[in-house]
Amino acid sequence: MLRRLGRGAICLIAVWVALCTVVDCGTAASRSAAAALLLDEYEEDGGDGSSSFSFTFPETQTRGLAFGFYEEACPDAEEIVSSTVRRLYHEDPNVAAALVRLFFHDCFVHGCDASVLLDRVDGRRSERDAAPNQSLRGFGAVDAIKARLEAACPETVSCADILALAARDSLVLVGGPSYPVLTGRRDSAVGFFDEVAPHFPGPNATYAMTLDAFARRGFTERETVALLGAHSIGKVRCRFFADRIYNFAGTGEPDGSIDPDMVGEMRAVCGGDGGAPMEMGYYRQGREVGFGAHYYSKLLQGRGILRADQQLTAGSTVRWVRVYASGGRGEEVFREDFAHAMVKLSALAPLTGSDGQVRISCSKPV
Repeated sequence: MLRRLGRGAICLIAVWVALCTVVDCGTAASRSAAAALLLDEYEEDGGDGSSSFSFTFPETQTRGLAFGFYEEACPDAEEIVSSTVRRLYHEDPNVAAALVRLFFHDCFVHGCDASVLLDRVDGRRSERDAAPNQSLRGFGAVDAIKARLEAACPETVSCADILALAARDSLVLVGGPSYPVLTGRRDSAVGFFDEVAPHFPGPNATYAMTLDAFARRGFTERETVALLGAHSIGKVRCRFFADRIYNFAGTGEPDGSIDPDMVGEMRAVCGGDGGAPMEMGYYRQGREVGFGAHYYSKLLQGRGILRADQQLTAGSTVRWVRVYASGGRGEEVFREDFAHAMVKLSALAPLTGSDGQVRISCSKPV
């Protein structure tokens, strides 16, 4: 028993050290002081837990995940994932956002089990058929990574672990924080089509609907706002926001929460009826795509592309939007918050041990 506790304590220390290293908190004391100064006025004693994180590292340990899970069976596994993601990114930078989004959509339904990657099984609709997932991309990238891993270590590395590692590596490539990824997940043999739609807030969701969706997966308000910062690297197709700029809620007018100049820019991109197959993103400057707190600054300017994004300024969530948009220190706080929340997301209900399977092809069960 003592040996087990000791190992857990060592793992906890290792994760903290890793986070401090990769999130650039080597000067932990000064950084914590800066964060405290920034956050003091936003922390409330209302009891909703939003001013702190809810995840614990020991919880991930009990689920069978570990550092270096493939160290013996496939020692080059993580490097194969990383190098393949880098190659794919240099060929098409859009792959980074695609892989991150795939990972989110996988973990939010039945946990991080790669069920989102499955094609139809025995005629049953797959998660990919569900409305929130029909615009997902990146499946070819996952197949490319899996092919290299199968060549090096057949039937060893799960598709679920590929998604977890590829999402982290993608974020780093676009300027996001790195964070430790535990491995040892196994793959689901089935998809969960009927459970997809209820788990995802729509593009016009209110902030309350978004908070509810994330709370059902165990995330606090603060964690939710931090995770949505991943939208800083994405692009949104016009059809998801056309109603906001032409006929919002049947009024015949644009959504009043959008900055008027932004309405013009959105219409210029999307065409007269909003039907053009174009995209918009939260660019840092010009058309430069990159991870960062600029997403929150744009929301405060009324330049949210999706109503669900803009709604983060409509309720209690605005306090975290303001924190993250508050300049250099706010950016630091955001990056650390995001890294911690991604560690938590990565540990959502994985299949481990003898549960699940390791697919040979990520789109087909064994």
